[in-house]
Amino acid sequence: MKRLFAAAVAAAIAFPAAAQDRAELRIGVEAGPTSLDPHYASLITNIAFARHVFQPLAEQDHRQALRPAIARSWRVVDDTTWELELDPDARFSDGRPVTAEDVAFTIQRAGDVPNSPSSFRYATRPVAAVESVGPHRIRLRTNGPFPLLLNQLALVMIVPKQENATTAAFNAGTATIGSGPYRLVSWQPGQPVRYARNDAFAGTPPAFATVEFRPIANAGARVAALQAGDVDLIEIVPPEQFARFKADQRFATAESPSNRLIFLTLDSGREDSPHVRAPEGAPLRNPLRDARVRRALSIAINREALVARTLQGQAVAAGDLGPAGYFGTSPDLTPPAFDLDGARRLLTEAGFPRGFAVQVNGPNDRYVNDEQVVQAIAQFWTRAGLQATVEVKPRGVWLTEAAQLRYSVNLAGFSPNPEVLGMLETQVHSWDTTLGLGTANRGRFGNPEIDALIQRARTTMDNAARERLTQEATRRAIRDETALIPLYFQVNTWAMRRGVTYEARTDEMTLAASARRAP
Repeated sequence: MKRLFAAAVAAAIAFPAAAQDRAELRIGVEAGPTSLDPHYASLITNIAFARHVFQPLAEQDHRQALRPAIARSWRVVDDTTWELELDPDARFSDGRPVTAEDVAFTIQRAGDVPNSPSSFRYATRPVAAVESVGPHRIRLRTNGPFPLLLNQLALVMIVPKQENATTAAFNAGTATIGSGPYRLVSWQPGQPVRYARNDAFAGTPPAFATVEFRPIANAGARVAALQAGDVDLIEIVPPEQFARFKADQRFATAESPSNRLIFLTLDSGREDSPHVRAPEGAPLRNPLRDARVRRALSIAINREALVARTLQGQAVAAGDLGPAGYFGTSPDLTPPAFDLDGARRLLTEAGFPRGFAVQVNGPNDRYVNDEQVVQAIAQFWTRAGLQATVEVKPRGVWLTEAAQLRYSVNLAGFSPNPEVLGMLETQVHSWDTTLGLGTANRGRFGNPEIDALIQRARTTMDNAARERLTQEATRRAIRDETALIPLYFQVNTWAMRRGVTYEARTDEMTLAASARRAP
């Protein structure tokens, strides 16, 4: 064992100099894609992999500001018409130019992929027509005013119009033809994804000629792989290990505040909730329907302690639905003060002086230290007089059960894109399949007045007016109603061997094009 450890240490010390000029970049990631079809699932992991081979019309930079991609410029003609100038140099890796037909084909296809577990329909539904108005100019006509159109379409990758564009064909590589910085070399489910530089790419060529993404689900194993020199860059570094890498001159680190809000969903939509009982275990009318109870649960949580101890400083306490400075945030929505006495008073006012029994659910492999966070929440609530228990499950089971509304209280995370309005539309608005709103509202919170504010905001093209509506809806939802409980924003982290740099991103994506050789 000592010999093996010594060999690993020697390799870790030796590899930076030997690998300084390596043309290949090896990246250890938490998970690989579930499909190479860029329209199969609107999941951040799949979208990140798709961005290596494909491009959207406009893409988001490391702070999620829009910048040109296939479209080199755009303008709003009127409330329902957008005009975009396509880059005349944009070509797919097989040499074909990107045309208006490809854009129209993509928008039609992206919202209609068979068996999609998470459709892009929310992004493409507003588009009524794609029109060609010149050799490299198109117009997108929408069904109504939709100010976030290009931000939503930034997640939809443009593919060439082709006959057999099935998910199976993309997974096999035969349809995986894009205009992005890389082209696909090989992939099998659960195995590394390999890319090579796309010589037809119209943008700045990426620093590394070839890239290999290795899925390493266990965080400790990712850390060990970097230390041993088996990979050059890793994502989602555990807090305790991140501090060690930061202090070690053999490595470099990168971090960025995330736009991902970690929060608690509260089952406020049902008279009877599956995991709420009276203190002695008898059935109980659902106390989570009372805004006073929801407020009590929020102020019973010590967010500062949660960030400092459970997350070792790798988070920012939250009182709003977006991080400070994000479009639609309100300076007055600060994290609520920890107030156990106030929580007990509110519970008594609501008719629960002895508290009640409640189970807190969550994942144990999705967010940074997620299981420990769930445990900490239960401990805070126990101090407030509740009988709080915990149940955590692996990501796949947890996602399925949360979607089936099997939880009373659930730890969740969501990244608004790129305005707070995105959080209101999906998490706060009443469940409405006709409008496509409230699609992730697992607590089934509903308030007609807040719904009306959200609907007005999402069709308001004027930025200042839309921001005011967004702020008012958020104040009503969070400060007055506690529709959900904001906890904190994660901090995204990467670690790498000395000789590599990485431009940290707010959206959690790990992109090879964001890596550079250190000067």
